[in-house]
Amino acid sequence: RSHSHDHQSGSKLRNLPQIKQMLQSAPPQHIPPHVAILAIDAFTALAHAEMHTHGAESITQVHFHEVGAVDSIVDTVGTLLALYYLGVDLGGEDGYGGVAVTCAPLPMGEGTVWTDHGLLPVPAPATMRLMVGMPTCPGPKGVTGELVTPTAAALLRVLTGVYYSDHTEDGSDNGSYWQAKGVPGRPPSMIP
Repeated sequence: RSHSHDHQSGSKLRNLPQIKQMLQSAPPQHIPPHVAILAIDAFTALAHAEMHTHGAESITQVHFHEVGAVDSIVDTVGTLLALYYLGVDLGGEDGYGGVAVTCAPLPMGEGTVWTDHGLLPVPAPATMRLMVGMPTCPGPKGVTGELVTPTAAALLRVLTGVYYSDHTEDGSDNGSYWQAKGVPGRPPSMIP
């Protein structure tokens, strides 16, 4: 079975430098610098995964499709803002170390998903790359589709401190997702 990403089809493609510029130029009273750093880290992790998946020369050459859409940027920053204002320890001011977010095993999911690249297996290749090194488990029996989005995988990679070894500065709670999939009572994938 397949499902579709419900992002703004035909929206402007953005790359990492554009998203980074947006976040760095945001007024600090709207997006605190520490939140902006973590959001940039999440998009950088995603850019690394996309670069390796598509064989790009560098992370600056990657153009985000669905995750470059405004709703994905809002999802990423909104999640981080919520954690920040709830007082969750998000590590040092440089974005690294001491993060107090843990992650239950990520459900692998099965089936396919429609993307701007066409029909892809679940988890999609970039999502799978982001999940490397993180605990995983099979999805619930009889449930198909994408159970961990690329945005969630990138956020969890950053928030749990699982970084790519080549991570350089230039180089969410899924509880409602489980309910939407008809799996009540399933613990969220991100637990502060």
